[in-house]
Amino acid sequence: MDPETALGLVKHGATLLLLDVPQYTLVGIDTQMFSVGPAFKGIKMIPPGPHFVYYSSSNREGSEFSPVIGFFVDLSPSEVVVRKWDQQEERLVKLSEDEEERYSQAVKSLEFDRELGPYTLGQYGNWKRLSNYISKNAVERIEPIGGEITVASESEIVGNIPITSAEKALAEQLRNYKFSRSVKNPQRKGCYYTPIPRVIKQKGIHGQDLTCLNLDKTQLLENILMKDYGGCDDLILGELQFAFIAFLMGQSLEAFFQWKSLVSLFLGCTEAFIKVLYYQLKYGFQKEQTDTEGAEKGALRLLDESWLSADSFLHHLCKDFFLLVLEATVIDGDLLSWTRKFKELLEHTLGWEFQQKSAVDGMYCEEDDEYAPVVVMSDG
Repeated sequence: MDPETALGLVKHGATLLLLDVPQYTLVGIDTQMFSVGPAFKGIKMIPPGPHFVYYSSSNREGSEFSPVIGFFVDLSPSEVVVRKWDQQEERLVKLSEDEEERYSQAVKSLEFDRELGPYTLGQYGNWKRLSNYISKNAVERIEPIGGEITVASESEIVGNIPITSAEKALAEQLRNYKFSRSVKNPQRKGCYYTPIPRVIKQKGIHGQDLTCLNLDKTQLLENILMKDYGGCDDLILGELQFAFIAFLMGQSLEAFFQWKSLVSLFLGCTEAFIKVLYYQLKYGFQKEQTDTEGAEKGALRLLDESWLSADSFLHHLCKDFFLLVLEATVIDGDLLSWTRKFKELLEHTLGWEFQQKSAVDGMYCEEDDEYAPVVVMSDG
């Protein structure tokens, strides 16, 4: 890149100024991660729009790490966001408006230019595909009080929600994976995710009709869209992307369960949001991530072998979804094309097979299958 082009990107791109961050701290933005060196002061040349910033403090040797803390920002051209490291709390904190303005002018005068690492624009395409439905409005609807997302404040969720063996392994991994310290006295509430019922229960409807409603959740999705999202498809897709990013990059277990609930809802509908899910899993299942400055890959590769096994909720849901779409007599061409691409991604990347094992009364299921079709028995 020639100097004139680089200078233009520096001036028009946003900047994340991070002061006094200790060496070896892991700092990430979107799909990129840095291991902090002695001269690190932040990241420049950031494209405008929504971004996810996350970090994990280290011991002096750089061998043990605390729980990841992350937050979303919506950046304007040439905007400067300033955070300073609080040594006692081991986290980034905001400055007063006067201090932030002073540092912002210093950044725009290029006083910190040599100490700012460039945003890797070659990875921006991946981020856009993962976040293209995340708007400022979507973030403000969901983010917790104070904006910080961390599994260290989710002890009740970790203890109560896991169902399958894969999810229990994931919960244990999130609690113990290089977490040498915990956040003391967490005060913030969790994210304001939309409640998604797993089973539809409705008075005045006979058992057979209830079974149909639970087999095809299109009506449930339409009701949730109107009630909670004002009929805006982009908002629910934004929440799906928010939850996936907060889980994969921010290591939030609460986010994982919300992503799971939304995926379960979408794959229970004949009109699935398959394209968004395809790009999420295409990125999330990459075995090798190219991380900046040789930073440790583990913070982005939480999906261990147990989570990706045939015991996972996703395998069961996808199996039923593929059967529904691929054997339909009439199907939308784009949905069919993306379903085939999605199926090939899972087969080639994870080696999953989607053959049904048994058939009873025309419906396929397996023993002890939490995700088998819900059959509602009538009281009469």
